[in-house]
Amino acid sequence: MNVEIIAVGTELLLGQIANTNAQYISRQLATLGHNCYYHTVVGDNKLRLRDAISTASKRADILLFTGGLGPTEDDITKETIAEFCQTSLIYHEESLRSIESFFQVTNRVITENNKKQALVLDGATVFMNHHGMAPGMAKEVNGTLFILLPGPPKEMIPMFDQVRDYFMQTYATDGYIRSKVLRFFGIGEAALETALLDLIKEQTNPTIAPLAGDGEVTIRLTAKHKLEDEANHLLEEMEQQIRERVGTYVYGYNDETLASKVIELLQQRGYTLASAESLTGGLFGDSVTAYSGVSSIYKGGIVCYSNESKEQLLHVPKEVLEHDGAVSERCAAYLAKNVREQFNTTVGISFTGIAGPTSVEGKPVGTVFIGISVQGKEEVVHSLKIAGTREQIKLRAVKHGLYHILRKLEE
Repeated sequence: MNVEIIAVGTELLLGQIANTNAQYISRQLATLGHNCYYHTVVGDNKLRLRDAISTASKRADILLFTGGLGPTEDDITKETIAEFCQTSLIYHEESLRSIESFFQVTNRVITENNKKQALVLDGATVFMNHHGMAPGMAKEVNGTLFILLPGPPKEMIPMFDQVRDYFMQTYATDGYIRSKVLRFFGIGEAALETALLDLIKEQTNPTIAPLAGDGEVTIRLTAKHKLEDEANHLLEEMEQQIRERVGTYVYGYNDETLASKVIELLQQRGYTLASAESLTGGLFGDSVTAYSGVSSIYKGGIVCYSNESKEQLLHVPKEVLEHDGAVSERCAAYLAKNVREQFNTTVGISFTGIAGPTSVEGKPVGTVFIGISVQGKEEVVHSLKIAGTREQIKLRAVKHGLYHILRKLEE
């Protein structure tokens, strides 16, 4: 079945919120073996929504809507679809009782517009909302299946379990779609594509889709087969071909990140980590502490932006700062070693460099030194030239640091 996801809400078009629902639903549809060829976003306008429905109904078997099921005047999804399908809206009694009960428990008076949330398309299969008020629904009209789900992810995501069961019972597929994302660092998008050009040109099943991020590249492999094991086997075969060419740059899969991989490896080995940040101003520490449970391995960091802080807090010799400079290999080595010793950790990492907009110490913008100190081993310093804006240089430096920790621990 071909599915089009239609998100309804002006707030999406204004950029006030991101359309994470479409991302989640697309992943779920892939596991169910359904194709999603279009994502549409339309504002809270009845005429434009009707046009979107008309267009989508000509190219998809299933139209899956999110949003516009609430109590206010701009919640128009149900009404517009009912008009388009020439069907009526009726109260779903169980949902109405649930809404009334909520208002009774909270000692509030229910208003007519809140009752509106219990309206569903006449004859629809109803999906109960156990995390909100407006139910979801599914109804087939003239060969097109309309599925309506609430917009808030905290309501939509748990409701999709009911949708999944509905699909499994009603719309059996002729196969399985399986996807895998390979994550690369240290190779650019152009170089990666060149290495895999013949595979990309000849792709049929699995398909190969490269995607560039900020400082790293991903490849999504997607295979389809009537047997699940065979779909997985097709993915494994293609991955092996890719690894034979560029496997040294692969660091992870799917939703893994450089930070999550470093944290995982440190936890497995019982290692601990500390950081000294000049160039990155705490960005490395922020990227690591974004993950829960990281306190078991990350003991802390020092933002040593000035020469005084490097000398006084991390004991970089004054002669190093005066002779080699703060942006130097020797300074990075001292910072990594001394922060490791100060926090009594297994690993220490340091960042010093020039993010711009002007050169410092006669060194050009983008000059970066990353020091890594591992207990019992000699310090290693990586010298880099990073291009980009001030923010890009800092972010890419952090990713390089994580990548070099990963490779150092894998030695």
